[in-house]
Amino acid sequence: MNPIDPIPRSQQRIVTFGGGTGHYYLLRGLAEHNAPDKITAIPGSWDDGGSSGRLRTELGVLPPGDARQCLLALMQNADQREVAQRLFDDRLVDIDGPFRGHSLGNLLSARLDQIFRGQDRGIEAARRLFQIPSKIAPASLTDLRLIARTHSGIEIEGETNVDLRRKRADFLPDDRITRIYFNTRADPNPEALRAVAEAGKIVFSSGDLYTSILPHLLVDGMPEAISAAAGPLVFVLNLMTKRGETDGYTASDHLRAFLFYLGDNSRLDYVVANSEALDPEILDIYRQDGQEPVELDEDACQALAPRAVFVRVPLGRYLKKEHLLRHDPEKLALTVLGLPSGRTQASPPAI
Repeated sequence: MNPIDPIPRSQQRIVTFGGGTGHYYLLRGLAEHNAPDKITAIPGSWDDGGSSGRLRTELGVLPPGDARQCLLALMQNADQREVAQRLFDDRLVDIDGPFRGHSLGNLLSARLDQIFRGQDRGIEAARRLFQIPSKIAPASLTDLRLIARTHSGIEIEGETNVDLRRKRADFLPDDRITRIYFNTRADPNPEALRAVAEAGKIVFSSGDLYTSILPHLLVDGMPEAISAAAGPLVFVLNLMTKRGETDGYTASDHLRAFLFYLGDNSRLDYVVANSEALDPEILDIYRQDGQEPVELDEDACQALAPRAVFVRVPLGRYLKKEHLLRHDPEKLALTVLGLPSGRTQASPPAI
């Protein structure tokens, strides 16, 4: 099986889940190689840190950060995207007053929410403003606060605090996160459920497992909608572990957590994993921060998800300016688009 099957402007109906840069790079690749009006991005809506967290508290709007990243990734014109990136990322550090430190992109999103009197309507207005054909439908429109519980019983409240858990005085890498939950019922966004039901493929991007990926499966009805959908389910494995969230995690550890919240170990069709050897010098720098490449222990993974086909592709990409390892957006998109559209069989052949 050749996992990369380039299809110029494929017409597949793709739904993506995720957050942060992992979701951004997946969407950026898909925006180049798939019909943009066939893409629906489902970002998270539980961010409570930085500018997003302040606007959420002060104005009662949906945290705009992840949706803003989706807007940028899905812009079709490179010049437009470059200008929008600089505009959105401007933090107004040269002014005094209550707006200082806010992302201008977040302020724009928050104001559109208020003008159009609805958190989902503000995102829709931004999509129309920037002439983005793709859809963006947050998983939930409820005001949510994420809570994590570790094996020793420590509870960490707030997405940002979970994300920065490594900085806590009581942090121990071996004290793994065992459960996450919201402080209240997470009502699903009907538009997100509708997109999942109509999807030709459902893709979970790489990203922070307990803050960007798994919380989507805490939204009421979302796991059931994914299980009932006809299209294959694809899980993109992280390149590296995340300090404070997935210390020492292998691929099977990631899958075990994902399948627990999905509630259906026969639903996963494809796991996309990096096959490229990463530069030892770069890995040494990551190891100094307590991060390791995610080991693909395929036998253990196959026991957890018997239907899943493991697709290994050289996806690692080093961004020199940012000094970061990321998935190559083009290779990742072409891999996803090249996967068969039907569900896998119970006993898939070895690749």
